[in-house]
Amino acid sequence: MRFTTIWSVLSLLAPLAVEASVLAIDYGADFMKASLMKPGVPFDVLLNKDSKRKIPSVVGWKKSDRVFGGDAFNLASRFPSDVFLDVKLLQAVPYDSDAVSFYTKISTADVTETARKTVALRQSDGKEWSAEELIAMQFAYIKDLAESFAQEKVRDVIVTVPPYYSQFERDAVVDAIEISGLKTLALINDGTAVAVNYAMTRNFNGPKPEYHIVYDAGASAIRATVVGFSNVKDKKEGAGTQISVAGVGWDRDVGGLELDRRLREILAKAFEEKHKKDVKKDKKGMMKLWKEANRIKAILSANTEAVSTVESLAYDIDFKSKVSRATFEKACEDLKPKFVQPIYDALNAAGLDLDNITSLIFTGGSTRTPMIQAAVKAAVGEDKLAYNVNADEAAVLGAALQGASLSRQFKTKNIKVNDVGVYDVQATYAAAATSPNAKPRSITTLIFPAGSKVGTKKTLTFKRKDDFTISLDYRNSVAPGFPTRLLEADIVGVAEAITNLTERGAIDPVVKATLTLSDSGFVSVSDAVVFGEIKDDSITGKLKGFFAGSSSTEETSTGSAENTPPRETPETSESASASTTTSSSSAAPEPTPVKKEKEEKKAPVENTIALTVDVRFTTIAPMTIAQKQESRKRLRAVDQEEAIKARREEARNTFESYLYRLRDLLDDENRETPFKKCSRETEREAIAVKLDDSFQWLFERGDLAETSQFLDKRIALETLEKPIVHRYKEIEAFPEALNNSQKWNWHTRMFLTEARQNLTAEIEADLPSKWTGDELDALETTLKEHESWLNEWVEKQRSVKSYEDPVIETTEMKARAKVLETQLYKLVKRKIPKAKKPKAKKAAEEDAKATETAEGAKPTASPPPPEQGEKTTEERKHDEL
Repeated sequence: MRFTTIWSVLSLLAPLAVEASVLAIDYGADFMKASLMKPGVPFDVLLNKDSKRKIPSVVGWKKSDRVFGGDAFNLASRFPSDVFLDVKLLQAVPYDSDAVSFYTKISTADVTETARKTVALRQSDGKEWSAEELIAMQFAYIKDLAESFAQEKVRDVIVTVPPYYSQFERDAVVDAIEISGLKTLALINDGTAVAVNYAMTRNFNGPKPEYHIVYDAGASAIRATVVGFSNVKDKKEGAGTQISVAGVGWDRDVGGLELDRRLREILAKAFEEKHKKDVKKDKKGMMKLWKEANRIKAILSANTEAVSTVESLAYDIDFKSKVSRATFEKACEDLKPKFVQPIYDALNAAGLDLDNITSLIFTGGSTRTPMIQAAVKAAVGEDKLAYNVNADEAAVLGAALQGASLSRQFKTKNIKVNDVGVYDVQATYAAAATSPNAKPRSITTLIFPAGSKVGTKKTLTFKRKDDFTISLDYRNSVAPGFPTRLLEADIVGVAEAITNLTERGAIDPVVKATLTLSDSGFVSVSDAVVFGEIKDDSITGKLKGFFAGSSSTEETSTGSAENTPPRETPETSESASASTTTSSSSAAPEPTPVKKEKEEKKAPVENTIALTVDVRFTTIAPMTIAQKQESRKRLRAVDQEEAIKARREEARNTFESYLYRLRDLLDDENRETPFKKCSRETEREAIAVKLDDSFQWLFERGDLAETSQFLDKRIALETLEKPIVHRYKEIEAFPEALNNSQKWNWHTRMFLTEARQNLTAEIEADLPSKWTGDELDALETTLKEHESWLNEWVEKQRSVKSYEDPVIETTEMKARAKVLETQLYKLVKRKIPKAKKPKAKKAAEEDAKATETAEGAKPTASPPPPEQGEKTTEERKHDEL
């Protein structure tokens, strides 16, 4: 059934004129999955080098060697300070937040504070990496897998994020994407991505929307998303599905990692009670228990008991203990209400109840845990539980399809998505002073309440005469330790712009600031202008002004928003948004005559002057261009170092395997091998001496040698072996080369015999021939020369011993045969010339008569005209009469 679904979706995909690849990454705390959308490639999950469909979200170092995925996870117990798991928990979190405290409980890594007041992790050698850099390494690893699979460069990527991610965390994801060398196509909430996957092979034709709950129990948190599915018709794209997110609920403190932590506490307590030693003081022991807790949790999902066995857990003590599901569930008793609270929160946000819900769709690895399933079943009823999507892969496949639709390089099933923001976002600004002595006060306006659709914009209108600042904040903290202030936007150039508009006749100019909530969930002040109605003294203008009335101090309007985060990019300055870099002093163009009715409806350009928007981040700032460039430089240095190591290791392994192969050739004394037949005793002795020296050098200096030294050592041995190999190859190739030469001799002689017969017959019949006698003689000369040379040197070659160099090379034999072949084909492929058609008898007689007349009749030439004054012939005859 699964393959049917994949191929049915694949049939919906068709590349447009320009081919491009889109990478989708579902980055989770425990595992990451990826999918590549490329024309002509089956739509499925990307496999890693071990053919695994999901890859542990782990990066680590084994001494100086960097490893990823399962290889890194397996090293965690040996190098607990150099292997970093669950880095997703640290994205943009303040160093003094609760998230860091929780991370230190589950991880043995050393946590440090960055210059941006966020978190970095320190290796045992003292080298520090920010969370963004470590995640960027994992994204780059996925990028390399995708490029190896696609056989082309991959740049565009769409990444899933939890719906509760704040702007700070979304910024961290985008920073990691850019550091990895990828380009952000979009961020998509993981619940929405699952909904897209659910709609891929389903149609919803009912009169009302069909509501489902996507229940995602992942490693880091539990979230529930209420999604409405309905039918939509589009003139261009045809019938499709409308996906509308109605409400979201979540709990950041409950997830698979918390279950693992509590299970590890049970195991650690059992070890302490049995052996009277504190395993928590041993980093390696705690990391071994972390891996064991994850394994035991999976066993308890299907069994009521599990036996934990860890060899040399700590203090050289082997650990063995039995754990029951009842004990585990009792330790998690306080979490059971939290398993279902996100469902109630999502329904409340959507304004629905369980009677409106068709099904609850399970996704996420922790949904396999029996206590979570039991809690959800008790809350919604067993009849509403649905297991009709792949719990591990639904999000990445949905994200890939959404990314394909956004890239404009694919034609996909018509699925439209309306997502929502989950936090109240408000704008704060200073109120305009009503008098010189008025007390300063601030005004706070709720701009995007929770549940606002993403991809929209709102415009605020201000009566201002000077520059001012708009601050954007979350109404409440998104998590303990996180700030509420998002950014501050300085609106610059107001006074000068108002003066310019007033001089043009504008009445009461106002400032209009546009605030956007992008499709990826970023809030920003994207644009600001000064606008004023130009005074019109005509009767029509006065009537228009009379009925328009006065403008209010503030007003809002909505529209579509571009998917642009309020952050520094290479295309913008360090403090200004790309869409608002026009200076306030720039003058508007003079109005032009309007002739068409449609042009009259457009807003005149001269009544608007763009302002500068300087964005400042006063709390958790995204990385600057310089910081990202520095991080990218660090990662490239690591990549280059690894590439050098890889080439060195390849050179060493190749050299070492060559030495053993050569040794086997020399040591095989029991039988007469081709190597011995084609070599002299002195040659074998020279190779043996050089081989012993090479083995000794490899064992003594191999660990310190450079790549070039391995290559030089191998070349030195190959130089001695090459003559032997050449003899053997010549002996192998000689029969075929001789047969080929003799074949062309035979073909040429057969051709000459037949060609001469045809030439004779054609001459006798007065017919055109393809060849001349000289051409056939030249071919015969070439044939005789080739036969003579071949007979002479083949006879000499027969007397050469196998251990002697050949006197005739097969390459020369092939070259001489090629000369004969080319000359032969030149004549064989020549076309027969067309014979001249005989003329008709009548035409021949007429031609002969015309020739006779032309030769027998000699027409008299006309006399030259008489000179002036001279009489003509007729006049002289008349005189004679």
